[in-house]
Amino acid sequence: MTRSATPSPSRAATPALSLAVQYAVPESRLPRWRLRRWLQMALQEAAAAGAAGEIGAPEFQAASLTLRFVDAEEGHALNLEFRQRDYATNVLTFEYGTDPEGTAHGDIVICLEVLDREAAEQGKPFLAHAAHLTVHGALHALGYDHIDEDEAERMEALETRILGRMGLPDPYAPR
Repeated sequence: MTRSATPSPSRAATPALSLAVQYAVPESRLPRWRLRRWLQMALQEAAAAGAAGEIGAPEFQAASLTLRFVDAEEGHALNLEFRQRDYATNVLTFEYGTDPEGTAHGDIVICLEVLDREAAEQGKPFLAHAAHLTVHGALHALGYDHIDEDEAERMEALETRILGRMGLPDPYAPR
């Protein structure tokens, strides 16, 4: 039996990650090492999707991301200013594109109060929901979106695959 020289998606090289984490609200359950691990898995799977020629997969060599944890007041203000939505949302991503060297740039803002409330309402462990929102934000920073149905299906399938590698359940499965 011959082995393929092409790496499987789970064995693709992980793109370099430059990460800044800002805690406007302290959260001991989300240390920098855990966030970096989640983001590296997201980048690795997104890069593998691109290498496999998946439709809509972005091309990038590295990522420079800022992850900021905020309270409901700041989350509400940002959502109102940038999306004209008058409430605090769970995650906001500001995608700045990929530079000529292949580095994708983005900021991800997660509202801890909304994350906590949603996890309780949905009967999900805090860390599972936090991982999902972090991965979701990272994929947006890379250029994924869910505006139309095809995009949503691709993005949700990739999120589910990434979270599955983390040993977490499908966040979109009916409860």
